[in-house]
Amino acid sequence: MRVAIIGAGSWGTTMAALIAPQADVVVWARRPEQAAAISAGENPDYLPGYRLPPMEATADLAAAFEGAEAILMAVPSHGYRGVLAAAPDPGASIPILSLTKGIEEGTGRRMTEVTREVLPDHDISRIGVLSGPNLAKEIMNGEPAATVIAMRDLAMAEELQRVIMTPRFRVYTNNDVIGSELCGSLKNVMAIASGMISGMELGLNTTGMFLTRALAEMTRLGIRLGSSPLTFGGLAGVGDLVATCLSPLSRNHTVGKKLGRGMTLSEILAESSQVAEGVKTTPAVLALADHEGVEMPIAIEVGRVLREESTPAESVSRLMTREARPEAHGIL
Repeated sequence: MRVAIIGAGSWGTTMAALIAPQADVVVWARRPEQAAAISAGENPDYLPGYRLPPMEATADLAAAFEGAEAILMAVPSHGYRGVLAAAPDPGASIPILSLTKGIEEGTGRRMTEVTREVLPDHDISRIGVLSGPNLAKEIMNGEPAATVIAMRDLAMAEELQRVIMTPRFRVYTNNDVIGSELCGSLKNVMAIASGMISGMELGLNTTGMFLTRALAEMTRLGIRLGSSPLTFGGLAGVGDLVATCLSPLSRNHTVGKKLGRGMTLSEILAESSQVAEGVKTTPAVLALADHEGVEMPIAIEVGRVLREESTPAESVSRLMTREARPEAHGIL
């Protein structure tokens, strides 16, 4: 199978490295010099020091799409629509798998929804998402990990599963595209909050409480939008939530930790060229939750801190002094 990976950040490059030994891989990078470096065996911008297996890379989007039998979209949410719209139509039956864990700002669309809007004639059953506890550098180090491919066409999902799975990277399948995609987006917002807890040097009681209530918020929105609650208890849900909320390798956790230590968002973003999806996803999540009438108090407080309307300590205090309710209501 010829697999086109669109996006040469840390995750796109890691997926290419996983797949290249068992498939014909081409990676699209925005800059010719980055494409040349990947073809030569390294991505110094995002994974310096990691040797890559032989693979083709190009800055020509049309060339990357040419002959592709599967397309993996690994560009940030704010650039996803533009990149896909600029590419040639791959053909209605070609599977398109989103690796992007974000919601489009301004529209509230998930990336599979963006794909359907850009390619209205595409076979909807072959538009899916890959999501799980997948920190790029840990996978590049060969540490065991797993992920989920969610796609309505389960036979195609299983074909992609065979191409992507390795002895160190397990791949599962399901057909809950909405739930799997929401998990990957919502956990980035929660990871910012988790980072704040870490930055304020709060303990495991706080962390345990937070992770439980964060999962409740995510699940509430997922159920309202038609996904299965079981998905939120799986790899794409609690698995990714734990990894992203606790790891110092998580860009979203890192942003939150710096906020917890008193830095402003503008100061934090000025330090890094890499995208923390949760920053852009938070306003989209809040707009979506408001539209659906779903209460998400943790996400609301993350938004307040990002807009500099609240300090992390003030937000924690508001969460802790909310009206007391039975846990069955799922509200902190």
